[in-house]
Amino acid sequence: MTATNAGFDTPESHPKDLLRFITAGSVDDGKSTLIGRLLHDAKALMDDHIDALARTAARRGLKELDLSHVTDGLQGEREQGITIDVAYRSFETARRRFIIADTPGHEQYTRNMVTGATNADVAVVLVDACKYWLPQSRRHACIADTVGIRQLIVAVNKMDLIGYCEAAFAHIRDEFLDFARHLRFTRVTFIPISALKGDMVVERGGSLPWYVGPTLLQALEQADIPDAAGGAHGAPFRFPVQWVSRPGAPGRAARRGYMGRVASGGVAVGDEVMVLPSGRRTHIEEIDTHDGGLARTQAPQSVTLYLEDDVDVARGDMIVAPPTPPAVTKAFAATVCWLGAEPMSLRRRRYLIKHGTKTVSALFSRPSYRLDIATLERDTGAATLVMNDIGRVNVQVQDPLPWDTYTANRATGSFIVIDALTHDTVGAGLIEGSADAPEALAS
Repeated sequence: MTATNAGFDTPESHPKDLLRFITAGSVDDGKSTLIGRLLHDAKALMDDHIDALARTAARRGLKELDLSHVTDGLQGEREQGITIDVAYRSFETARRRFIIADTPGHEQYTRNMVTGATNADVAVVLVDACKYWLPQSRRHACIADTVGIRQLIVAVNKMDLIGYCEAAFAHIRDEFLDFARHLRFTRVTFIPISALKGDMVVERGGSLPWYVGPTLLQALEQADIPDAAGGAHGAPFRFPVQWVSRPGAPGRAARRGYMGRVASGGVAVGDEVMVLPSGRRTHIEEIDTHDGGLARTQAPQSVTLYLEDDVDVARGDMIVAPPTPPAVTKAFAATVCWLGAEPMSLRRRRYLIKHGTKTVSALFSRPSYRLDIATLERDTGAATLVMNDIGRVNVQVQDPLPWDTYTANRATGSFIVIDALTHDTVGAGLIEGSADAPEALAS
C-alpha cells in the first residue's frame, strides 16, 4: 500500500473510459454534500435541477444552495438529514465517465453500503476533520478492502471548520496509515477538502496553499480501472440460468432455450460448454436476443442460449466454459458481513443462500474469526456474528453449488444470506475457497 498526494497527469494523456466509485464514511461527514458539490462544479447538473435547489434554498431562507439534496431523494432522508438508500448518479468530464454510488453512513444501513461497494473500482471515504476517524468510517474502509476495492481516496472534509490546518490533516493521514497497514489497498490518496466551500473538490480554491496534490476530481480521473482480465470480460465464461424457455411458448422456437445474463466471459456459436452441477457437455447451437441472433455474446449481455443436445438444464444451473470450470461443492469458506438485527444462528434458524440465480438452504459454522474493526485483529473467540460484524465462516449448502472465489470472479464468488422465516436479507458473503474445517459445521 502506498500513500500518494501528488503527481497527477493531464486529461489528454488517457482515453475516456468508465470508472465506478462509492462515497462512504460516518453519518454527517458530508458525503451527499460532496457529491452535490462534485456534480455542481463539474457542470453535471441540469439547469432545472439547479433552479429547484435554488427555490428550496429560498424557501428555507438559505443564502447558498443545499447541495446535499442533489442525491438525497427519499423523503425519509430529507426529513432526517441522512442517506438511507444507495443513490446512483453519473456524469462525465473531458477525460472519463463516472458512476457514483452515494452510500449511507448510519450503522443501521451498512447493508446498503455493501451493495454499493461490490461494483466499485474506487472507494472515497470521508473523514470529518473535526471528529477524526470514527468507528463507521473504519468499518467502511474494512468493507471496501473486503469486497476487493484496491484504490482508496481519503477525503478529509470540513477543513474550513478547523482553519485549513495542515497539522490536523497530517494527523488524520498518519492515523489511518497506521490503522490500515494490514489492509490490501494498493493505492491510498489523501485529500483535504471543504465540500461546503468547494476547496479541492473540482477547483483548488485559495485556502490550501500547502497542499500540492490532486483535487478530488483529478484523483478520480487518474485512478486505475481494473484490466479486463480481472473483470467480467476477461474472466471465464459463466452463465447462471435464470429461466427455461419451453418449446412451443409464444414467440419461441420449438426447442428449449436458456435465458439469463452472462455473468462473466463470453461464448460463441459452436463453442463447447458444460452444464453444472451435472457436468454434461454440449455445444452452443444458437444465441438469441430481443434484437436478433448473435454469433458471440459476452458479459453483461442478456441472451437466450440454445444447445445442440437435449440436456437437462434447470433454473439455477450454470453453463460454463469446460477448460476453466468453477468448483462444485456443498461446503466452502466465506467472509460474511452480517447485516441482520438478530445474531447469526448456528442451529435454530433456517437460512437461504442466493448465489446467482440459485437459492439453497444453508447452515453456518461458528466463525473461525471475527474482524475487530478498531484494531483489524482477528478475534478467534467469537461465538457468532452480530449486526455489522465481519468474519470468516464455513458454509454448508443443501445442494451442490458451482462457485469461484470472489478474488477470481466477483459475479460467481458472492452471495446474499436470507432469513427463511422473514425473507429479510441478513448477510452478504464473499467466497474465499474450500471449507476450512468441515467437521465444525453446524448440524
